[in-house]
Amino acid sequence: MPHAEVHGLQLYYETHGDPRREAIILIMGLGGQLIDWPERLIDRLTGAGYRVIRFDNRDAGLSTKFDSFRLPDVAGLWGQMLSGRPSFTPYTLDDMAADTVGLMDALGLDKAHVAGVSLGGMIAQAVAAQYPARVLSLTAIMSTSGNPRLPPGKPDVLSALTNPVPASAIGDQAIVEHGVWLQRLLASPGYRQDDEALRAQVRAGVARGYDARAVMRQFMASVASGDRRAALRRIVAPTVVMHGEDDPLVPLAAGRDVAENIPGAEFRSIPGMGHDVPPALADIFAEAILSAAARAPRPAARQKPVSIIGEMEEAASRLRRWLGL
Repeated sequence: MPHAEVHGLQLYYETHGDPRREAIILIMGLGGQLIDWPERLIDRLTGAGYRVIRFDNRDAGLSTKFDSFRLPDVAGLWGQMLSGRPSFTPYTLDDMAADTVGLMDALGLDKAHVAGVSLGGMIAQAVAAQYPARVLSLTAIMSTSGNPRLPPGKPDVLSALTNPVPASAIGDQAIVEHGVWLQRLLASPGYRQDDEALRAQVRAGVARGYDARAVMRQFMASVASGDRRAALRRIVAPTVVMHGEDDPLVPLAAGRDVAENIPGAEFRSIPGMGHDVPPALADIFAEAILSAAARAPRPAARQKPVSIIGEMEEAASRLRRWLGL
C-alpha cells in the first residue's frame, strides 16, 4: 500500500494521471477519507491533463491515528475558546497543512494546485497562507475563515456532528446506519444521492478505517485554530472559493467571508448544494478547481541560447548541401 512517511506519520495516498503533469492535491474534510472523492471528479481532472493526488489526512482512513489521546471534551473546548483561555489539542490545522506539504516533499513536488472541502478547505487555506511558494492555485470549498462573528450552522446538525456515534450504536451496521442519517442531514437538496449508493459509500468508509474519536480530534483542530482572516490576507495564489447556498453546517456567509479576505479571490455560490460531496456535483467541483488552476502563472518559455558558432556551422552545412558537396 502506498504510504509516505511525513513528520513521523504514515500518510496513505493515491496518485492518478500522468506523473509528468502539474499536480492537483485534494484534501478531504472532517472524518472523510480519500475514497469520498467521486471517481468522476478524478477522471475530469486527469482528463484535463493534470496529475491528481488524494490522501487520507492524519487520524483518517489508513493514515496514522492518534489513539493515545483521550476522547476530546468538546463542550470544554468550546468553553475555553469563548473565554480566551488556551486549549490543548493533539494537533492543529497548521500541523495538517504541514502534512500536506510534507507529502509533496515525499513525492518530489515543488509546487501543486491545492483544493479542499470543509475541514480540507481550511487546511488548504493554511497551506496557501504559510507556504506560498509551494501553491500554484487554491480552491476552497464549503469552508470558513474561523471568523467568530459568522452565523453558526443549524443546531440539530451541529449536535449530530459533535456526537457522531451514539452509545446505542453497537456494531458496524449500526454505525453505518447512523452515518447514513448524518450524511442525509448534510446532503445537498439539489444533488441528492441514491440511498443504496450512499449506504455503500458509508459502509466502505466504516470498513476501511472509521473512528469516531478521530473525527472529534480533527474537529478540535478546526475549532482551536480560531480566526484565520489575517492569514487569508497573505494568500497570493489564484483562488476560487465555492460554497453551497443550502449548506446546513457552514452557512453561505462563511464562504463569502473566506473570499472577501483572500485578495483577488473569485466567489461561487451554488444553489441546491449542501455540505457533502455527491457524485452529481463532481463536474461543478472540477470546473472550480480547473478554473483556479488555469489562472496560475505559467513559467516563461525557455529561449534557445544564441550561438554564433552554431549558426555559422549550420549556414556552412546548408551551403555544402546546395553545392552538392
